[in-house]
Amino acid sequence: MKVLVIGSGPIVIGQAAEFDYAGTQACKSLKEEGHEVVLINSNPATIMTDPGVADALYIEPLNVDFCERVIAREKPDALLPTLGGQTGLNLATQLEDAGILEKYNVKVLGTPLSAIKKAEDRESFRNLMREIKEPVPESWIIGTEADLRAVLDVVPYPCIIRPAYTLGGTGGGIANTPEELMEIGRKGLKLSMRSQIMVERSLLGWKEIEYEVMRDKNGTCITVCNMENFDPMGVHTGDSIVVAPSQTLSDLEYHMMRTASLKIINALGIEGGCNVQMALNPESFDYYIIEVNPRVSRSSALASKATGYPIARVAAKIAVGLTLDQIQNQVTGTTVAAFEPALDYCVVKIPRWPFDKFAGGDRTLFTQMKATGEVMAIDRSFEAAFMKAIRGLEVKSKDLRHPKFQGTDAMSDEDLRYAIKQPTDERLWAIAEGLRRGWSVDDVNRTCRVDKWFLRKIERLLAIEQRLVRAGETLGQTEPIASLIHEAFIIGFPSPTIRALLTQNVSDEPFLEQVRQEVKRQQVMPVFKMVDTCAGEFESRTPYYYGTFEQEDDAVSPALV
Repeated sequence: MKVLVIGSGPIVIGQAAEFDYAGTQACKSLKEEGHEVVLINSNPATIMTDPGVADALYIEPLNVDFCERVIAREKPDALLPTLGGQTGLNLATQLEDAGILEKYNVKVLGTPLSAIKKAEDRESFRNLMREIKEPVPESWIIGTEADLRAVLDVVPYPCIIRPAYTLGGTGGGIANTPEELMEIGRKGLKLSMRSQIMVERSLLGWKEIEYEVMRDKNGTCITVCNMENFDPMGVHTGDSIVVAPSQTLSDLEYHMMRTASLKIINALGIEGGCNVQMALNPESFDYYIIEVNPRVSRSSALASKATGYPIARVAAKIAVGLTLDQIQNQVTGTTVAAFEPALDYCVVKIPRWPFDKFAGGDRTLFTQMKATGEVMAIDRSFEAAFMKAIRGLEVKSKDLRHPKFQGTDAMSDEDLRYAIKQPTDERLWAIAEGLRRGWSVDDVNRTCRVDKWFLRKIERLLAIEQRLVRAGETLGQTEPIASLIHEAFIIGFPSPTIRALLTQNVSDEPFLEQVRQEVKRQQVMPVFKMVDTCAGEFESRTPYYYGTFEQEDDAVSPALV
């Protein structure tokens, strides 16, 4: 069978490059099954457009005209639209609406376009959720400026604007006044492929939870991974710090939302991967369904790397007719894709923003994504993964200290409180500084709505930081520096930070030399633990590894020795 795959087009600010990862996986997966792959993508600076990834490659504009020319020339049997992000979905929908797929007898693989439209069209999705009795926030569907003016005095403020058929929340935002709603609404209507936006009741401060789920044509469903945003609702998930698996949910909350996710993917008839985003009231068991991405998404790339479960590869095989029990787990080599991955570690993702290159840019974060990439860290605890992710950002701050909030030019308490309240790329350091100044966890939680569990973990890291400073100031009289250095290593502090904190206010040369030697002697070499999708339950043939400070390695592949 000859399959046409639509790529995700140019990489722009706010859309990262995760769909190149998915598209490359999909092309290789289809070729494994013996299918011929035709790829159209407008961006040559991708892995998927490398020679050999596809059998036929067209670097052309992603529009209906050029796509029809490719279809007429290559005569593909089928189209796979769900691996090219929102660009692929939108183009496939336009091809069907123009009658081109029917004209050339091209079959859509995987999730039917009818299901895609149900998930992407705000009104259809809202109606479906009500049919299956899943809660959605109070909302208004807007198709024209006249409709928008009619609701200006009706909607509660602040409210969320969500355009249909856009990526990265493009054209959306948070409106606090009728004037802001009119301005953002006009922009959203213009940028939406269907000139449709949804104005939604604000859930600012609620927890944001995501479930990555898979379904095959037989209705077999699994949850690949669930993820929890460090940042509360109001910040696009691509701009949020994300933790997998969720850390603050009770067992009841976890299974309540897992059940809802599987119910939704069945109701939509998805065949492949699907991302469900939900809001959970931190004060009760109330939740709302926010939206569904009926395709491989930004979160799919994170979930794939976090679990070792190749979502795009499996989705491509489901699209050509295989079922989850027929697809082998590549990592273990002994289990099948119908097994839900098990995580015995913690994953932390922190977005990377371009504000160091665009110093004059607005650093405020809201429902339209601004990140250009992200870092992901794996470790045995949240604290260690969190510290590792901060180091991976390649910014000036390698730990929880930030010159903007400390030192002689440190912010006033009033300015710091605003920095904690207002979501920006620097808020995590502002939160750390507030806790460092002795503000209570309850006080910081009321200001920023970040869950108290995360704040206590940051507080624990700051306690180690403060003990290191005190030990240095007393030249090791308050507690032995050897055991303290070891404890700091284990929880995730890098050696430069440990040295800097111990010698922060010290000029005694013998003590400085003692610190240098002790840090060098105590420096713990990492051991390696496996990401094998099954937490060691089955033998794994091709796992990958992450470094952590523990006592012993997992069984390491001879190829790594």
